Amino acid sequence: MSTAAITPEMGNRGKPLDANSYATKKTIAQGMLDIALLTANASQLKYVLQIGHQHEFYTLMLWLISVSIVLQACQGVLYVMLGSVFNINKTKDQGGANLWNNVVFAMGIITTIVNIIISAFDMRETEKMGSNITMILSGNSQ
Repeated sequence: MSTAAITPEMGNRGKPLDANSYATKKTIAQGMLDIALLTANASQLKYVLQIGHQHEFYTLMLWLISVSIVLQACQGVLYVMLGSVFNINKTKDQGGANLWNNVVFAMGIITTIVNIIISAFDMRETEKMGSNITMILSGNSQ
C-alpha cells in the first residue's frame, strides 16, 4: 500500500482517500477563511474609523481590530516560514517546526477570541434595529 493513499472502510464507494490531496484542499480552504476574516476586520476598521468617537466603544474596537489584523499578519508570515524554512523530513527541523506550529496555533486561538469580543461590541446591527424601532414607534414605518 502507498503511503499517500489511506484506505478507510469505504466499501464500494470509490477510490481510497489521498492524504496529500486532502491536506492541500484543507490548506486552501483555511487560506480562504483567513482572507475572509482579514477582509471582515478591514471592513470593521473602516466602519469604526468612519463613525469615530460617536461609537460607544471606539477606542476598544480600534484596539481589538488592530490586534486582530496584526495577529493575522504575523500568522501569515509564520505560515510562510513554516513552509519554506523547515523540512519536516529532516529530524533536525522537526522540533523547530513543531514549536512554531504550536505558536501559530496559539495565535489562531487568540485571534478567534479577539474576534469574538469584537463581534460582541460591534454596534452596526443594534444601531439599525434601534433606528427601525424608532421609526415604527413614531409612525414613520414604510
